[in-house]
Amino acid sequence: MAKHCLIVRGGWPGHHPVAATDAFVPVLENLNFIVDVEDTPEVYADSSIMARYDLIVQCVTMGSATVEEVEGLRQAVAAGAGLAGWHGGVIDSYRNSTDYLQLLGAQFAAHPHAPEDRGRTDVEAYRDYTVHFTERAADHPITKGMADFPIRTEQYWVLSDAHNRVLADCELVPGPGDEWDEPITMPVAWTRQWGKGRIFAVTLGHTLDVLQREEVSSLIERGMQWAAR
Repeated sequence: MAKHCLIVRGGWPGHHPVAATDAFVPVLENLNFIVDVEDTPEVYADSSIMARYDLIVQCVTMGSATVEEVEGLRQAVAAGAGLAGWHGGVIDSYRNSTDYLQLLGAQFAAHPHAPEDRGRTDVEAYRDYTVHFTERAADHPITKGMADFPIRTEQYWVLSDAHNRVLADCELVPGPGDEWDEPITMPVAWTRQWGKGRIFAVTLGHTLDVLQREEVSSLIERGMQWAAR
């Protein structure tokens, strides 16, 4: 029996919300989802529509949502709909909504430049780092069999809470000119239980080429499948 997925996309265009989500529509259809797409979060406020979805995939960097829209999303997830997303599309959404931040369990704070690029505005804030899978990841359906991998992309500094079940993390290592004085472990991928619903989030996905990497696309595909009702 087919399941239903809602994709909500928009916000800052630099994360290519249309192209990024379009890349996963065939993946979702192959997983036997019927996919609907909305370009604003207005649908979240309609409980009768939201009740039909088994999975919500959000790709809205920054942007805004009303109190009613955020509450509708929270209620849909608590009732059993899964919520999944990547990078700023889910971790840097609706900055003014504390209710949304509580739902997701983490908030983007920064993506520091590499020390050699500090202060530059003509280059992306990229760092070389390794995505490390935690002990919890070894037997989890999303990450079982996955191996650590190196990557060069934005490295998210996120503020997160203890309710997140971290499957992958990384070390944000200070260099010359950086203000923090020791390596900090940052979550990269995590799950979260919210009422009857499951949440999956991953910090990777700044560019389309990163999303197309097998390690990243597989992680997202498995995360969406796991989160769904």
